[in-house]
Amino acid sequence: MHLFGHPISQQRRSGAYPIDQYPCHTRQAASIMLMIMNNLDPAVAQFPQELVTYGGNGQVFSNWAQFRLVMQYLSQMTEQQTLVLYSGHPLGLFPSLPSSPRAIITNGMVIPNYSSREQYEKLFALGVTMYGQMTAGSYCYIGPQGIVHGTTLTLLNAGRRYLGSSDLKGRVFVTSGLGGMSGAQAKAAVIAGCVGVIAEVDEAPLRKRHDQGWLMEVTSSIEHCIKRIREAKSSKIPLSLGYLGNVVDLWERLVVEYERTGELLVDLGSDQTSLHNPYNGGYCPVQLSFRQANQLMSTDSNRFHDMVQESLQRHINAINKLSDAGMFFWDYGNAFLLEAKRAGADVEKVGGGATEFRYPSYVQHIMGDIFSLGFGPFRWVCTSGDPQDLAVTDDIAATVLEDIGASVTNRIRQQYNDNIRWIREAGKHQMVVGSQARILYSDQKGRVCIALAINQAIAEGRVSAPVVISRDHHDVSGTDSPFRETSNVYDGSAFCADMAVQNFVGDAFRGATWVALHNGGGVGWGEVMNGGFGLLLDGSKEAAKRASLMLSWDVSNGVARRCWAGNSKAYETIQQTMEEHKQLRVTMPFLVQDEQVLDHALQG
Repeated sequence: MHLFGHPISQQRRSGAYPIDQYPCHTRQAASIMLMIMNNLDPAVAQFPQELVTYGGNGQVFSNWAQFRLVMQYLSQMTEQQTLVLYSGHPLGLFPSLPSSPRAIITNGMVIPNYSSREQYEKLFALGVTMYGQMTAGSYCYIGPQGIVHGTTLTLLNAGRRYLGSSDLKGRVFVTSGLGGMSGAQAKAAVIAGCVGVIAEVDEAPLRKRHDQGWLMEVTSSIEHCIKRIREAKSSKIPLSLGYLGNVVDLWERLVVEYERTGELLVDLGSDQTSLHNPYNGGYCPVQLSFRQANQLMSTDSNRFHDMVQESLQRHINAINKLSDAGMFFWDYGNAFLLEAKRAGADVEKVGGGATEFRYPSYVQHIMGDIFSLGFGPFRWVCTSGDPQDLAVTDDIAATVLEDIGASVTNRIRQQYNDNIRWIREAGKHQMVVGSQARILYSDQKGRVCIALAINQAIAEGRVSAPVVISRDHHDVSGTDSPFRETSNVYDGSAFCADMAVQNFVGDAFRGATWVALHNGGGVGWGEVMNGGFGLLLDGSKEAAKRASLMLSWDVSNGVARRCWAGNSKAYETIQQTMEEHKQLRVTMPFLVQDEQVLDHALQG
């Protein structure tokens, strides 16, 4: 049992106000208040009354008393104080330098030997720790727009890698989940130009995505689902189809269709159920309806546990058959393959390493090279709340990327082109939920140049109010996660967390307005260490200096680590960065020409 303090929450008005409406002594504190309010906006948050922003249990605070106390502290804060937060609990305001972060956040910092799910349930019930997911507990979530962009890039790059083309017309992508993060899959499929079929057991999020316009069609008939797949595949018209039912039933029916007709109806497959939390509502076993699953989970948790594992085995069996027939499947970083393995499903990779399965994670095959090139999810929020400010910053970002992209190497030109197209078309896709925010993928040079250009626009009055810059924790340097972000690190360090911790510390003393470090996020509690930041651009020279220093470190840290681990793309990227920044000196690896050198040395 956990106490949220719901009655207290009823006394606030939902959503973020423009920055000048917060009763603060410093705009830095006001920017933090704005981002907190945005994370708890019912239009943004998954379960706002329980302070859950996304991912089923990713919280901003542990209870509403903490929310009220934090907002009080922020309203009193000066530029010589820092607010310290332990897993949602505001320890207090402590004296600091004007150059220091205004808030330091840690979530879930449990001693490693005690960082288990069982211990988490006890500690969370006591109110002494919490699961901040990634950008929930760091106050930097901007709604599903971020995952729309990331999923769009994933689909385009999956097409290039697996199908030999980024033209996905007539190609079918099957997946599951339409909740806080996974709901983006429907919109991304249409933007990428393919046929997206997304299964969801809970009617509420399915209807929400349909009402939102992100799902074009919905059906509870698996027969109609198969019929529409055939029609859309033939017509090559983009479609997002929501199937109200269990994805295991859909996968098994696709197997039946293939075995009966020889027709493979699916080209690409993945999964975005909340398998970081499989036994507490994150996964609905195929043997039960959604209502039955919720009942059994509370009345007989052991039986529910067994049924989840049986369902995962069936889930994988169907995917394996379709994969053998020619479908390409990847793990979307939600611990799907990890939990399937624990359930006894056939996902082992013969001769694979500790982080490898029969199917790759999307980082290993699709997005990992992007991280090695320094590209990752950079975002900003216009604190005025004015759509015109967002339009101006969109144009600034696109212009910056076009200028840089004209002289980059062929290796990264495609990434620039994808993101220029994204930002030029972002307005028409109407993805803003809550505050006026935008996201794109960029490398170090792009991020720094965009931030400096926006800061200059604020100074000149072309943007009417300060802008908060941030990123997803799912980035080049922000996350150590052996089954996701660092799953393509093969030097033995994939289970080490130095990079994420160093990133948190380095961002703090290079100018971030606030920083956060989390245990858990994406693949679940105890499986990952990740961190993030917020930095307020106010048009000042000081803000420009902070942005340049901090963003450079925030990217180069991870590229240098990936370089040392033996990634050739990271090697080239950090080498080029050192040439452009003479104060940067990175320890570079030297490739061994003779792979038998160790054997020779041991033999004398």
